[in-house]
Amino acid sequence: MTAQLYCFGESGNAYKAALTLTLCGIDWEPVYVDFFNGAARTPEYLEMNIMGEVPYFIDGDVKLSQSGVIQHYSVDTSGKLGGKTPTDAREVLRWVLWDNQKMSGTAGGLRFLTNFLAPEKRSPDVIAFTTGRMMAALKVLDKALEGRDWLVGDDVTIADTACCGYLFYPEPFGFKRAEWPNIDHWLGNIESLAGWKHPYDMMPGSPADRA
Repeated sequence: MTAQLYCFGESGNAYKAALTLTLCGIDWEPVYVDFFNGAARTPEYLEMNIMGEVPYFIDGDVKLSQSGVIQHYSVDTSGKLGGKTPTDAREVLRWVLWDNQKMSGTAGGLRFLTNFLAPEKRSPDVIAFTTGRMMAALKVLDKALEGRDWLVGDDVTIADTACCGYLFYPEPFGFKRAEWPNIDHWLGNIESLAGWKHPYDMMPGSPADRA
């Protein structure tokens, strides 16, 4: 039975789950959630996922929300992307937790504020504050990748598929890939993986669809 990932292309958090499932070789299909028209806030969706968010994942009797949990399920199910040693596994978890708070947790909000929120509702002060936080996170990530191909060990892990979640999107939100050489090299490594696709190719839904 094919697993289902409730998602939409503009969600970097959904992308983290989708990319991880793909690289782990787990058979899945996308279920489009029309997020911007309130699909994740309907009574039916909230009955399924009380958090009213994407991604949401169903694999038989297994039902999961939150990208990090879906990523860990993918590791447990496939035996891939979790690190080669217990020490690596703890380091992987450290980066997944860091990403949720510092990298994706900031970049996702900033991208929404500067691209998808109505212009009259965009607060310059909030955008400036959030930009500062994202730049601080990018400095940490770029430094950690100095002289390295991957964040943990010598192969891709969910540390990488977590932290890259928002960094492939084309909308302007302060991240300019060319300005971060170590991140640029690392993203190139991810792009070279068999099965990698851009978020808008991996999941349904893009700004062009709503234009």
